[in-house]
Amino acid sequence: MSTAAAAGAAHSPDEPSSRHERPRRSARKERRERIARRWELRACGRHGHLTFDPADRPDLRPGLRTSTSHGEAWRCLRCGDFVLGPPRSSGAAAHAPRPLRGAALRDAFILRVLAVERALRALLLLVVAYGIAEFDDAQAALDRLFHEYLPQVKTAAETLGIQLEDTLPLRLAEQALAIPHSSLMLAVGLIAGYGAIVLIEAVGLWSMRRWGEYVAVIATSVFLPYEIYDLVEAVTPLRIATFAVNLAIVVWLMCSKRLFGVRGGVRAFHAARESEAILQVEAASH
Repeated sequence: MSTAAAAGAAHSPDEPSSRHERPRRSARKERRERIARRWELRACGRHGHLTFDPADRPDLRPGLRTSTSHGEAWRCLRCGDFVLGPPRSSGAAAHAPRPLRGAALRDAFILRVLAVERALRALLLLVVAYGIAEFDDAQAALDRLFHEYLPQVKTAAETLGIQLEDTLPLRLAEQALAIPHSSLMLAVGLIAGYGAIVLIEAVGLWSMRRWGEYVAVIATSVFLPYEIYDLVEAVTPLRIATFAVNLAIVVWLMCSKRLFGVRGGVRAFHAARESEAILQVEAASH
């Protein structure tokens, strides 16, 4: 066999796989682009198109403006479509709106769903803290009841053959009185403090601030060891689901938002966003 034939035989097994690999990759890319396109169109449908005239950069206008039989049309900085009519705004290119596009729009939706869930959780925690604080007042009233009124009631009940000590409400009341005041106040402080942290986390996630994403990762990760301990103690569908969801949130935030230096960190995160911005792409081409 000649050298050329041998080389052809050596490379021939790889050729079919490479030919199939390219269509698969292009199909995945097209699918991602279609999904991103849907998010952009939904956002433009809700908030309107974002057309912009960079007044200080006339060299950018050919990529942002076109003429039609119905008049001028400007390119939307979010979805990329040309929209009939004058631009929605104009000004220096450096101050142009930078709407979220594609995957960033999807990520924003997920972040705000998480923010709503965190806000509801914070509200629940604060209500629980308030309830415990109110119980402390009720505990003082219950203590007065035991020492001031119960002896008289107990004497009257014994004449009727009733042993109040054996009744369930009285046993529960005695257990409540056994809880130290300092323990109740410590519980109120811890629960209210954690509720405040979760509320701050919700605000940061809703406003899509990076510090909010960091707080979310840290606050969620702190409880993962406890959830693992719970699973070791007893495996239940609810515990499995809770652990899986919280772990997925931590991994997704770290990878998609490039937190703690993951996937290039904050510089790579901003570079990726810049590469998706239509106006920045137009400026880079000049």
